[in-house]
Amino acid sequence: MGNDPLVLGLIFSALSLIPFLVVSSTSFLKISVVVNLVRNAIGVQQIPPNVVVYSLSLILSAYVMAPVATKIYDEVIVPGTSITRSYPQFLHAFRTSVEPVRHFLKVNSSPHQVLFFFSTAKRLWTKDAMGDTKKTDFIILIPAFMVTELVEAFKIGFLLYLPFLVIDLVISNLLLAMGMMMVSPVMISLPIKLLLFVMADGWTRVVHSLVVSYAQ
Repeated sequence: MGNDPLVLGLIFSALSLIPFLVVSSTSFLKISVVVNLVRNAIGVQQIPPNVVVYSLSLILSAYVMAPVATKIYDEVIVPGTSITRSYPQFLHAFRTSVEPVRHFLKVNSSPHQVLFFFSTAKRLWTKDAMGDTKKTDFIILIPAFMVTELVEAFKIGFLLYLPFLVIDLVISNLLLAMGMMMVSPVMISLPIKLLLFVMADGWTRVVHSLVVSYAQ
């Protein structure tokens, strides 16, 4: 029995959505935002370069999402069911594979955000559009998860900014008191901030904290 052309078309269409799914349904969003905020807080706008920032975010996201991928593999691939031969088999495999992702989104979404999007849907959507929509549906979980991730990322970013902001203020006031207004505070504060970050083992602490935040 050959492959169903309709199923193959659906699979290729799904593959085109991978970048969107990586950003909206994995830990990539929070990790990439936090790493960018760290870079901006230190004051080195292009170090590490964007390719390094997003490569690190992708690798860490793959690490965090490994249990989800493993569960999908065990439930869909290991049984040996061919998902390309018929539409019913594909649909069954799809429904099975999305459940681990749904669980990940549910666990890492703020209940407040989930409730907001669910209750707002009741006001924005028609009754027919609302249908039997539940709080665990992806149309509710994905925006709730993304907002939750952004909120958490900016909370972390605020805490990271504080010590570097203090250094900038101290250096600026010292230069002003010494009458060295023509000297750029960045030239003095940047090496100090880098030294502080290195002495505090900053990258290790940031990465470890981000990864552990997804522990269940």
